[in-house]
Amino acid sequence: MGTTNMSAYLRKMALDGLVIRLDLPELRELVSLMRRASNNLNQIAKRVNESGRVYETDISEVQAYQEKLWNGLRNLIERLSRIN
Repeated sequence: MGTTNMSAYLRKMALDGLVIRLDLPELRELVSLMRRASNNLNQIAKRVNESGRVYETDISEVQAYQEKLWNGLRNLIERLSRIN
């Protein structure tokens, strides 16, 4: 189950009667996308603070990242809701 601590595994089994291990590559991709989006946003904020200007391309980039994140989250939630 991916647990290296036998004590933790036995405790979980005693309390819940089951251990679920989810392999969600989509979640790893979303975390990576969130990192890229936050780095991009930080760079934009730094540029805005230095120049005092906001560019349309910057806003478009932020909106594109947000759209990708929301779509990924919707897909992940939909997939998780199908788990019984």
